Amino acid sequence: MNFASDNAAGVAPAILDALRGADAGFALGYGDDTVTRRVEATFSRVFERDVAVYLVTTGTAANALPLAQLSPPWGAVLCHRDAHITTSEAGAPEFFGGGLKLVPLDGADGKLDPAGLEAAFDSAEWGGPHHVTPSVVSLAQVTEAGTVYRPQEIAALAAFAHGHGMALHMDGARFGNAVAALGVTPAEASWKGGVDVLSFGATKGGAMAAEAVVFFDKTRTAGMAERRKRSGHLVSKHRFVAAQFEAFLADGLWLDLARHANAMAARLGAGLAAAGVAPVWPVEANIVFALLPRAVHERLTGAGASYYVRHRAGLDSGDSVLVRLVTSFATAEAEVERFIALARG
Repeated sequence: MNFASDNAAGVAPAILDALRGADAGFALGYGDDTVTRRVEATFSRVFERDVAVYLVTTGTAANALPLAQLSPPWGAVLCHRDAHITTSEAGAPEFFGGGLKLVPLDGADGKLDPAGLEAAFDSAEWGGPHHVTPSVVSLAQVTEAGTVYRPQEIAALAAFAHGHGMALHMDGARFGNAVAALGVTPAEASWKGGVDVLSFGATKGGAMAAEAVVFFDKTRTAGMAERRKRSGHLVSKHRFVAAQFEAFLADGLWLDLARHANAMAARLGAGLAAAGVAPVWPVEANIVFALLPRAVHERLTGAGASYYVRHRAGLDSGDSVLVRLVTSFATAEAEVERFIALARG
């Protein structure tokens, strides 16, 4: 019963097969190989437009490097208070951005909204030479609360960002889960709504170590190749990262894997609700937050269940524990059912 993270799952069989296939023979390094060229073309087909793609191996790099590209060192990146870039990346955006400032904002259900952005603008001073310059709005898709932005919500944030001279960045570590949940095309979930740059995640979706930075506007990429190299994130045996994406994107595998993870989360959320433990936030992708009575928490962990405990003011208390449960492509129905049965007691 492992619900700690989709990072805890293994590698999807098709991706392992692709890695074995890429191991045959020799290939030029640093992205000058045929597999990388094919993957770059595939990304353009998936997103229905000509895009620029930079492959990296970690989600931290996939977020920090484009934010540094989009914002000057004296710039500000507006994000949700619980966003991964501000809570869990050890200051990487600020480091690679030469001192850019992350500005965390509140928002219901883990989401930013135009009203909150407007309030932030109205309540502070912005611009040089004394103040940081608002440069980027960054949203997470799926959010850290497990919720999903609808296309119209993305469009509203894009309108605000662009109207104030900012770019819109999307942390898409679980982009596949969001696209699968929304039932829209990747284009509709990104650039058609106004997203300028997408950090496209594959690792949580079933890859080993494969993330991509996708620029929908190539005019924003000047120096990005050098930025990736200088940061230490240009992989020499690049074809092994590209091969994972080739398998991940082939025949919609990435969405099939995401649909399974989402379905397991929906089953888990519904089962807990039926057991009297309703999810704290809507279960819209592959993450479930639940407030477990302490006795239930102890029973589950005693039986070997693995998940993370979170702390939110006003939610957890001495009598209850706020937990995050994450499903993956490898989550089995039997795991879900056993967890629900134990929660029910």
